[in-house]
Amino acid sequence: MTISLRRADFSDPRLSVFLQAHLDELRPTAPAESRHALDLDALRHSSVRLWVAWDGESIAATGALAVLEPGHEELKSMRTAPAARGRGVGRLMLEHLLEDAAARSVQRISLETGSVDFFAPARRLYESAGFVACPPFGRYNEDPNSVYLSLALPAPSGPA
Repeated sequence: MTISLRRADFSDPRLSVFLQAHLDELRPTAPAESRHALDLDALRHSSVRLWVAWDGESIAATGALAVLEPGHEELKSMRTAPAARGRGVGRLMLEHLLEDAAARSVQRISLETGSVDFFAPARRLYESAGFVACPPFGRYNEDPNSVYLSLALPAPSGPA
């Protein structure tokens, strides 16, 4: 497996198909008011940085960071293609997003994910990267269908 990570090319029709499959896959997991995935138009916003993991000509995963406030961003649109699951692509994407945020001096990354079993692998991934439970943030409210997690990023080290 050779994965390359690149910023999203919104003109590529494969991306819109992949992201629509993400929304479709989430539909049965919670009522509409408890699903918070961004659609294609929202991902195009200038405050969002969407990355795509490519395995050859196929999209293996996506992940985004959306600005909540200066120094605090939200992890969004994390999805690994079903055929790529269990191969470490999600971890690779998460590591890349955290490195991207740290390089831009972001101090905190927060996320919302589902509480049902479908999201258990995602929760394990986030927790293994150091994310811990937190209260709802941004525009979120308490919701039994949601789990909120956050990670403080280390401060950038200055020149020695």
